[in-house]
Amino acid sequence: MNTTESIRSRLADTPRGKPFTSSRFAALGPRGSVDRALGRLVERGEIERLARGIFVRPRKSRYVGNVLPGVAEVVQALADASGETIQIHGAEAARRLGLSTQAPVAPVYHTSASSRSIRVGNTIVRMIHTSNPRRLQFAGEEAGLALSALWYVGKKGATVDTVSAIRAAIGYKAFGKLRSAQVPVWMGRLLDAVEPRPVHA
Repeated sequence: MNTTESIRSRLADTPRGKPFTSSRFAALGPRGSVDRALGRLVERGEIERLARGIFVRPRKSRYVGNVLPGVAEVVQALADASGETIQIHGAEAARRLGLSTQAPVAPVYHTSASSRSIRVGNTIVRMIHTSNPRRLQFAGEEAGLALSALWYVGKKGATVDTVSAIRAAIGYKAFGKLRSAQVPVWMGRLLDAVEPRPVHA
């Protein structure tokens, strides 16, 4: 069985719509052979290339044709493959939580790896290195989203009302996890000033 057939066989167990990286097939042959085999499968329409080194077996829809994963899912798959931790940028986090109407023109993430740009389809994603692991706590969770927003709003902009709005947006369970994060003194004081759960009369 050649490299292309070996990859095709393994792809049969890959869920449609779920991104995967070329590194998944490293054991099936030299990197050059794997890359060429994946390229042939792209040409045959069996898989689609989402970004450099990442592909998908597209889901089919009778209404819109191929359904591809979103940018966030592709970026997370790349991060998982490289072993890095990524956190949504504070500006986007603040927008999602209703704290701001501003958002980056293009997707931006904080990362434990090096700063770089990634092209996903027609979208350029910026990855910004952070050397502060506290900014990456609870990555991918509601508590992490809230934490990123608080870092973005900053000591001068954050208030008790800000934290109350965050609690309302993410729920009491996630807020309780947020309160357990390692944070600077100013942020800890604001989190402590807001009740972690409903107060019953």
